[in-house]
Amino acid sequence: MLVQSGHKPPPGAPGSVAWLQGLIDALCDLSSRDALTGLANRRSFEAALAREIDRVARSGEPALLLILDIDHFKRVNDTYGHVVGDQVIRIVAEGLADCVRPMDLPARVGGEEFAVILPNCPPAFGQTVAERIRAKIESKIISLTPTQHLGVTVSVGGAFAPQWVRSSPSLWCERADLQLYRAKSEGRNRTCLEPTPVSLVSAEEKGLLFGNTLSGDTE
Repeated sequence: MLVQSGHKPPPGAPGSVAWLQGLIDALCDLSSRDALTGLANRRSFEAALAREIDRVARSGEPALLLILDIDHFKRVNDTYGHVVGDQVIRIVAEGLADCVRPMDLPARVGGEEFAVILPNCPPAFGQTVAERIRAKIESKIISLTPTQHLGVTVSVGGAFAPQWVRSSPSLWCERADLQLYRAKSEGRNRTCLEPTPVSLVSAEEKGLLFGNTLSGDTE
């Protein structure tokens, strides 16, 4: 199973401590990844999303959530079949992986739906990052025959996590989903990000939110 999924056999002699530890590590990695694309799966994404929104609330550092949906994917499946549909999904995953940093988490969260968590992404760069991902995917072409080619596009919606505010992963996803809906309603193959209001929170207000847990308050 591990070899079929692209993992190397565990190091060491079978049954040894090193072999067992390698096997456990490989199985944990396998359980957190989408089988078709190799990206993080929905369970792994949801766990990372919860960690990230808590980190942003405590640190005040920006984080962007992007949700992507393949345009007219049902039409592709109905016209060309599920084998080509799987190719389209892999192409989108490759384009997504090409554009993210090591700290980012790209994931496949549904049939034709993807998401990316981008920690430490300043609001001034959000639209640029989202547009780069959209354009990268649009540039990829699937060759069906020597004379027939299939283009792929995605609609992208995004929202920043609220800084210094207790929120929830579901609310963050809902806000990004609203922008995805807007991108689709405006014609697809485009990016729409939620406007980011400027919020200034004083040190006293941070203390009220988090007590003495902030590093600056523990000295």
